[in-house]
Amino acid sequence: MQYQAPANDLRFLLFDVLGADNLHELEKYADATPDLISAVIDEAGKLAAEVIQPTNQVGDRQGCSYDPETKSVKTPDGFKEAYRKFVEGGWTALDAPLEFGGQGLPHTLKFVVDEMVCSTNLSLGMYPGLTHGAISALYAHGSDELKQTYLEKLISGEWTGTMCLTEPQCGTDLGLIRTKATPNDDGSYAIEGTKIWITGGEHDLVDNIVHLVLAKLPGAPDTTKGISLFVVPKFLPDSGERNPAFCGGLEHKMGIKGSATCVMNFEGAKGWLVGEPNKGMSAMFTMMNEARLMVGMQGLGLAEMAYQESLAFARERLQSRSLSGPKNPNGPADAIIVHPDVRRMLMRQKVLNEGMRALALFTGHQLDLSVAHPDESVRENADDLVQLLTPVVKAFLTDEGYNNANWGQQVLGGSGFTQDWPLEQLVRDGRIARIYEGTNGIQAMDLVGRKLSLKGGQLVRALFAELTGYLKDNPEAPYREELKGALKSLEQATMWLAQNAPKDPEQAGAAATPYLRIMALTVIGYLWSRMAGVAGQQLQLGEGNKPLLEGKQVSARYYFEKLMPEVDWLLKDIQTGKDSLMAFEDEHWVA
Repeated sequence: MQYQAPANDLRFLLFDVLGADNLHELEKYADATPDLISAVIDEAGKLAAEVIQPTNQVGDRQGCSYDPETKSVKTPDGFKEAYRKFVEGGWTALDAPLEFGGQGLPHTLKFVVDEMVCSTNLSLGMYPGLTHGAISALYAHGSDELKQTYLEKLISGEWTGTMCLTEPQCGTDLGLIRTKATPNDDGSYAIEGTKIWITGGEHDLVDNIVHLVLAKLPGAPDTTKGISLFVVPKFLPDSGERNPAFCGGLEHKMGIKGSATCVMNFEGAKGWLVGEPNKGMSAMFTMMNEARLMVGMQGLGLAEMAYQESLAFARERLQSRSLSGPKNPNGPADAIIVHPDVRRMLMRQKVLNEGMRALALFTGHQLDLSVAHPDESVRENADDLVQLLTPVVKAFLTDEGYNNANWGQQVLGGSGFTQDWPLEQLVRDGRIARIYEGTNGIQAMDLVGRKLSLKGGQLVRALFAELTGYLKDNPEAPYREELKGALKSLEQATMWLAQNAPKDPEQAGAAATPYLRIMALTVIGYLWSRMAGVAGQQLQLGEGNKPLLEGKQVSARYYFEKLMPEVDWLLKDIQTGKDSLMAFEDEHWVA
């Protein structure tokens, strides 16, 4: 089926719930009027359905191909043309800085476009997606000369960018990297080493690829404190000379086959320092945190496409009779959507997808406030929420996005296991999102090990203030007591960590993943309460899209009845501690 952008849900969230229609009142986003936001939603939806989606299956079937003679990579049929149209439409420049050719629009709109692109071809979306992170890192940490050299072409989409971190002997533990940067006489550096799993490291979509590479300077500490960041182009911008940064081969992957995942060999390639020596991790985190939010949108995008496919199938597939009596008496059987178990799977997809979209756009809206609001205290509070929720968006949206793709496949039964239907590709493509940009376990550890204690606990206090303020200001809020109970569980879990983690770090490690889920479910509950409240008000006034508003009220009820109770056993999981988890001795594993 052809993708249908969730335009009505997006407008409801952005305009009626989150207040993003007021972003144009901020000087930085003066052009982001409601009419422009609506136009972006509509045009991005058309691009996704008409240009990007047709390349998805061929990308999976063909994959990328590597030529060992030329060390070059060819992308699947149609990718170059689709990428060209994406670039010509200005989509690579959407929220990029104006002074280098960007449109300077809100980050929230990029979240919207990211979801649509990832719904229709995750592999193709990886190329401009990683480029955007390179733009942000160079803009925040690069010298004026580097900005002038690279940003305009990256923003225009004429060039693409990569993020080169992982090496054969190290993934998350980047202190173990061996790539070296030796100073040259002209102020550049000779970069030597091998990086693996580099998305877009080599391809034929553009004429030049700009690598952001972590490496160690001579005499640097042999830890993460000794890592520096370098920009290493495929072709040197001043001379056009080929830089010895070559693709040594492609990884053979379970999914996202249209995305070129490369082994990259830097053979004395010329690079330039980004930021300060030995401060590469702070510069790279600018790129990584942005990438983590983008990966969250990947999980959501795939889940939305899986829902659309499985819903369409359930409406058409005839199988058995309704338990309450025939609903299609003139046909041989009823459509499977009448069966409670099928509805259970569809409802879980729909309600979680809409809740996850709300969480993502709430975070995107806070990101915009953090950079554009005139009040410093508002900017700081918004930034606190973004920092706290970034690992939550990445982990929860990819965990549940993948689960929802699996539920969609289950709705199709045996058909879902075949290549005749797109669900099996969505499941394969979605699996990686829980792994890269830091596994979801790493995201949970970042949340409990770093974010909770940051600024003396100020980040989590900002979240508690957001939720308690809502409950205080809205005594008639839908599902107020259920939300209040979830918030109490989150507070108890936070207190348990504060009391136990400092004495035993393994307690934090054992509690991290369930804690992240409690936070995600609670914040999504807060947003479902807000959505149900707005829907009820509009229905009373006779305004808005009645089926959408009535659906929001039913969906909120489902969320609080069927999904929110998970918070109770997650709290018990945390409070019972690490003992049974860590009790096995080595011989117990194979006894």
